[in-house]
Amino acid sequence: MQTPKPARTGPLDGIRVLDLTSVVLGPLATQSLADLGADVIKIEGPEGDLMRANGVSRNPGMSSIYLALNRNKRSVVLDLKTEAGATALRQLIAGADVFIHNMRVAAIERLGFGHAAVAALNPRIVYCVATGFGQDGPHRDKPAFDDIIQAACGLVSLGAAAGSRPEYVPSLIADKTTGIVLANAVLAALLHRERHGEGQAVEVPMLETMATFVMAEHLAGLTFDPATGRAGYARLLEGGRRPAQTADGWICALPYTDRHWKAFFRAVDREDLAEKYNIASRAERNAHIRALYQHFGEITPGRTTAQWMALFEALDIPATPIYTPDDLPSHPHLEAVGLFQPTVHPTEGPLREMRPTARFSATPLALRRHAPLLGEHTEEVLREAGIATVDGGATST
Repeated sequence: MQTPKPARTGPLDGIRVLDLTSVVLGPLATQSLADLGADVIKIEGPEGDLMRANGVSRNPGMSSIYLALNRNKRSVVLDLKTEAGATALRQLIAGADVFIHNMRVAAIERLGFGHAAVAALNPRIVYCVATGFGQDGPHRDKPAFDDIIQAACGLVSLGAAAGSRPEYVPSLIADKTTGIVLANAVLAALLHRERHGEGQAVEVPMLETMATFVMAEHLAGLTFDPATGRAGYARLLEGGRRPAQTADGWICALPYTDRHWKAFFRAVDREDLAEKYNIASRAERNAHIRALYQHFGEITPGRTTAQWMALFEALDIPATPIYTPDDLPSHPHLEAVGLFQPTVHPTEGPLREMRPTARFSATPLALRRHAPLLGEHTEEVLREAGIATVDGGATST
């Protein structure tokens, strides 16, 4: 039985994306496009996206991470190593606007779906690839994963520069950051096609993307030629800002201006410290910032988190309790804006999902489709393209 088509919504309504990505980087990018209204067709091999097995699962093939990265898409199973599967994909390419993958270039060329082959089938298509390393560099054929890129781009070393051992950021930050850039690149290429009528090839490499991400504030003395000093933003690497302990937990507070510091020291009867460090002078304040935050951290255990939050709100000092991931569904702001929404998946049952965060007045976004089962829409999508399925394969009609 064919699934009823959801109401059209989102500014990318009418754009069709062939999504050959897997794991995290690519699926996050294509979910961004799907959330914006594009018809994203997730092309999976018979084994499915590897991320279907990673995370917490209620049923095999539908893990928490897969569910979080693949809403608003349709899943089609094609074995591209067979002639039937390759033929079906070629027919889908003819009617697509975007072709996007994160395979190594040599691998997709072997399958017959490199840029030249795809553009020959559809010259207007936006062909986008996420690579580990730019294809004009010596590392172009190397495998890349989030940990590898975190280490290669300088991110892992920043903790060591601040006096601790090198550590990975406990989030797939390279995958997710590059995924956001990848989605933006697709949008820019679609705008170019709208204005000039031509498709093009787009490459978004992880290492280069993350190197620019890290070095935006850390290029420092290397900005100039010859260099005037080392790389690194001293305020982050040497500054004293850190979470502060309270009588019953932890808080993040940021007295930033001289007004903030004066108000804080006045409220805790330590105006002597304001005079000692001459906080009215930004230069003097910056020069003694580690000492200021050390005093701050010595003072905060004297009150509860709730007491500090009430005071900082009264003083208009930026502050928040420290939330854990488990706390976020009950975060008062996130709860009020409905970020986490209850849904019911046809096989996974009741779920907590996160809605698209961007707001559009004319083309509102929505959770239109549940994350699909493997091959859930194969027959539906192939029928739309005039392709019949026979014994799990695909044949033209």
